Amino acid sequence: MQYLLDTADVQAIQRAYDLYPVCGVTTNPTIIAKENRPFFEILRDIRNIIGNASMLHVQTLGKTAAEIVKEGEYLHEIVAGNIYVKIPVTAEGIKAIKILTSKEIQVTATAILTAQQALMAAVAGASYVAPYVNRIDNIAGDGVGVVAEIVELFNTYKLETKVLAASFKNIQQIHGVALAGAHSVTINGELMDGLLQHPLTDWSIDRFSCDWEGVYGKNKLVSDL
Repeated sequence: MQYLLDTADVQAIQRAYDLYPVCGVTTNPTIIAKENRPFFEILRDIRNIIGNASMLHVQTLGKTAAEIVKEGEYLHEIVAGNIYVKIPVTAEGIKAIKILTSKEIQVTATAILTAQQALMAAVAGASYVAPYVNRIDNIAGDGVGVVAEIVELFNTYKLETKVLAASFKNIQQIHGVALAGAHSVTINGELMDGLLQHPLTDWSIDRFSCDWEGVYGKNKLVSDL
């Protein structure tokens, strides 16, 4: 499983990279706009934190294939390190994916709500596909089920494209796509923290500390003995 952070908040990124096994950051126009700072300044700050080896997914805004390709080439040239150009799965987007991947520019197909959208993007050459789990649930669909279908199709046709599941509201959705075989998830810092949280874990730690301190003294570590 690859864990990515879905934010452009540099403080949240710094914290997550310090604590967790994070391998990249995903952004979109909404996430970027929330920071209300110059676009490339935000990307430079993110890259300075995560390093050149980590994945950085950045979305295009063009409507036509020509516009998307122009943006993708520009991002690939300007943004340092391991960058993936995010492209929504419209017909023009699929055309752009074919062109950019032929130029050896890495692409993530995004705004996916069906397994067939994901399959088309993968055949076109996308390195990752990003199904929107919670958005599918919100239209009376089955987000985890769609991820499972995508994984099955990729296995059936022996495609190397990875599933980067996105759009989560709770831990159960993340757990569900992990069981379904998603290769990666992109989540915010709160959900990243939530993957480790359980009241009985806290209770166990408190019990360990209480029993230890009863014999060896308060605030004593193993290295103090």
